[in-house]
Amino acid sequence: MEERSLNFIEQIVEKDLQEGKNDGRIQTRFPPEPNGYLHIGHAKAICMDFGIAQKYNGICNLRFDDTNPSKEDVEYVDSIQQDIQWLGFHWGAVFYASDYFQQLYDLAIKFIKEGKAYVDEQTSEQIAQQKGTPTQAGTESPYRNRPIEESLALFEKMQAGEIEEGKMVLRAKIDMANPNMHFRDPIIYRIIKSHPHHRTGRKWNVYPMYDFAHGQSDYFEGVTHSICTLEFVVHRPLYDWFLEQFVTGDYRPYQYEFNRLNITYTVMSKRKMLQLVEQKIVRGWDDPRMPTISGLRRRGYTAKSIRDFIQKIGYTKVEGTIDLSLLEHTIREELKETAPRVCAIFNPVKLVITNYEGQGETIEAENIDGHPEFGTRTMPFAKELYIERQDFLENADKNFYRLSPNGREVRLKAAYIIQATHCEKDAQGNITTVFATYDPTSKSGTEGGNRKTKSTINWVECSSCVDATVRLYDKLFTVENPSADERDFIELLNPNSLQEVNCKVEQTLKNEMRVLPKKDGCAEQHHYQFLKNGFFVVDEDTTDEKLIFNRVVSLKE
Repeated sequence: MEERSLNFIEQIVEKDLQEGKNDGRIQTRFPPEPNGYLHIGHAKAICMDFGIAQKYNGICNLRFDDTNPSKEDVEYVDSIQQDIQWLGFHWGAVFYASDYFQQLYDLAIKFIKEGKAYVDEQTSEQIAQQKGTPTQAGTESPYRNRPIEESLALFEKMQAGEIEEGKMVLRAKIDMANPNMHFRDPIIYRIIKSHPHHRTGRKWNVYPMYDFAHGQSDYFEGVTHSICTLEFVVHRPLYDWFLEQFVTGDYRPYQYEFNRLNITYTVMSKRKMLQLVEQKIVRGWDDPRMPTISGLRRRGYTAKSIRDFIQKIGYTKVEGTIDLSLLEHTIREELKETAPRVCAIFNPVKLVITNYEGQGETIEAENIDGHPEFGTRTMPFAKELYIERQDFLENADKNFYRLSPNGREVRLKAAYIIQATHCEKDAQGNITTVFATYDPTSKSGTEGGNRKTKSTINWVECSSCVDATVRLYDKLFTVENPSADERDFIELLNPNSLQEVNCKVEQTLKNEMRVLPKKDGCAEQHHYQFLKNGFFVVDEDTTDEKLIFNRVVSLKE
């Protein structure tokens, strides 16, 4: 395999190692906010953060950015850990921003005492109005120069729970004329009393903002390379400024940014995904139409296919949108080589072989055609079979090569050559039964089985086949970029994104009728190629009574 070139982050890391920075130590972190399930955009960050540490013998810690208790939940903490492990990565340690609440609070006190922060009593609307524009300086708050002792006393009251939410905030005192809007006295602490924190309960009534907590947490942990997405480029000067106010030694973390992952026909906004879940437009965060890692997993994507997809698209400093077909191509290429082939009849019609006189027999079929190393499976064969309704046409022209009472020979997959003779219909004119004869000397794998036909059709034996439900998934949205559309994204939903079809499948799949075993909280994946229909995976809703499959992807792009 050809060795891929280094991405620009890897080039930075190798340069730092050559120069002996941080004593040759590499430490990264993956810092999700536990306010929703991870999506495939997070998978790109996971592959970067953990991949860098793995490649250069470093450490990548998992750190939950749990600074907003009104939106966070233990459910999300658990799901994030599960997704990372499923993707094949392992953290050095688990940390929380809340581990540093006391240190961050003490640092805020230090800022106030040094005249670098003040308590502001204006509303959020007033503060926003005073920010100015990128080309026009902002207006100073009337509280900007209040006495240090007064800000200290008010900040302590904020933490003591004596001040109501929204009444006061703590702002850093930097520069209201700075062209970077983030420097215009950013809010660094706000009051949240309405929700207890999932770890600290009611201990804290003030919580740090992301910009104040993130860089400091990196420093407290010993992070060397703080890697994030491009929207944080404008935050980087503020990240550096906060560290410069208290870091005294040689060590300090540095932030680097790469492009986000955007995919056609989907949304990556946690807020919009939460709306889909809460309004029951989808069945949950793990709905196979969702771009969440758990949704992709349930859809049938493998951890390897997602990692391979991330490697294919790479990391740059230019934003763009990746076509969904590339993700589908990646899993399709993997399953072509690994998924056993089986027959599944979606729209069955009965086929009766009139000259078949035996009580039945078994047919040996390769699990993956042309790959005997994957073994064979046994298919019961008898007088009565099910075939696809579309594989028979009563009045066919010369261009129809499947079954028709015109004397043309058609092979039953891995079995015999047959010729249709006639059909029966119900009162409405619908075909109910197709009749045919077979050549008993034409069995596949025998000397007479080498005779070629222009068409091969799939089948299952009537008495032994298994009823199954298949869920056929399509794009969730009807437009390529729903996030950029001016209409409400709910209006852009594809009404045909899920169709359920009952079908008949081979007897061999009866073994799948059980609760799927789980590893690290994730159901095992059992993939199959349903011949001519696509790649499918057993869904975790399957029971001893009901077999359910999800279509992962079609056979062709």
